[in-house]
Amino acid sequence: MGEVVPLRLVVAEDEPIIRLDLVETLVDEGYEVVASTGRGDEVLGLVSEHEPDLVMLDIRMPGIDGIEAARLITEQRMAAVVILTAFSQRELIERATDAGALGYLVKPWQRHDLVPAIEVAHARFVEQRSLVGEAASFQDQLATRKILDKAKGHLMDTEGLSEQEAFRRIQHESMGSRRSMKVVALEVLGDGVAAD
Repeated sequence: MGEVVPLRLVVAEDEPIIRLDLVETLVDEGYEVVASTGRGDEVLGLVSEHEPDLVMLDIRMPGIDGIEAARLITEQRMAAVVILTAFSQRELIERATDAGALGYLVKPWQRHDLVPAIEVAHARFVEQRSLVGEAASFQDQLATRKILDKAKGHLMDTEGLSEQEAFRRIQHESMGSRRSMKVVALEVLGDGVAAD
């Protein structure tokens, strides 16, 4: 068995002390932080240059804010995005989600919240990437993701599977039957299930 390769991260946080603490904590947790910045307008260049697995973005940054950076990163499917902010308002969470963020942490973050947020966001990003070949457009991809999320939820509720196990079950069935994951997910949900 090969050695486990750590996830590679870019951190964008405008407060230097928080940024240094975050980078140190991430390294302690076994991640490789390939770059960090305090500016939203620098993060896109760093992501292009380093091709990380995941980007952690503060919402409030000079240049461009974290939500706009998240939108640009996710539209190009460059990396998974976790949003970091001191603000927990529902409107900001919805904007971050609409921009494609797959995880959300409210400051002051706790070490024990950090790893699950990163791992879940990365797993969802890998899952989304596997759907890209099946979905012609970003809108199709979002619709397919909704159906897949519903099907995973159904398997988790009815069979006691974890989210990852439910995804693997659908993926395995898709590959084994040479049908799209969307078709398999719709079958899991039963006939006549609305896609929205």
